[in-house]
Amino acid sequence: MKKQEVLRRLKDCGVIAVVRGDNQDMAMKIIESCIEAGIVGIEITFTVPGALDLIKKVASAYKPEEVLVGAGTVLDAETARAAILAGANYVVSPCLDVETVKLCKRYQVACMPGAMTIREVVDCLEAGADIVKIFPGNLFGPAIIKSFKGPLPQAEMMPTGGVNAQNAGEWIKAGAVAVGAGSDLTAGAKTGDYASIVKVGKELIAAVREARGQ
Repeated sequence: MKKQEVLRRLKDCGVIAVVRGDNQDMAMKIIESCIEAGIVGIEITFTVPGALDLIKKVASAYKPEEVLVGAGTVLDAETARAAILAGANYVVSPCLDVETVKLCKRYQVACMPGAMTIREVVDCLEAGADIVKIFPGNLFGPAIIKSFKGPLPQAEMMPTGGVNAQNAGEWIKAGAVAVGAGSDLTAGAKTGDYASIVKVGKELIAAVREARGQ
């Protein structure tokens, strides 16, 4: 699937699930629950043991028209290339690594480096980021997106960190093109309550749609 279509579908859904887990089995159950909730973008972080194998597994099990598999916590170009070869449709980083962005541009794969200051957002844009991940979002709240949009109306931004069903709509109204949901979405996995992940996932999507007037 072409990069622009990947970005369009991620933004249309408006919610990207950030998947962390103690092991592959837990992570896979989280992924299945998020997919059941209707979340299109599944970001498998490299903090999950065997993350590369998990990316391959999910990319093989689902067509891009069904699920878009992302690689998260990507710190360097070598990891990004391995993830792309394994089937990742997009690459997410906690901060900017210029070589990672260059590699993603070379292979026309969507790239979302992280930033937390306006200087870092500008650096990400200059490097060629498709979407700038505002991280950690819980340190600032939705007002940071609105503030950044003042001097940088062209920036497409997505917060991660502290995003939940109660504030997702506020992030969207502030100007975010999507939200990344991690621990607030997947908390039920710690107690084996995967049904709660489905519930929260649906609530997040509903909150985004409501904020957009859909």
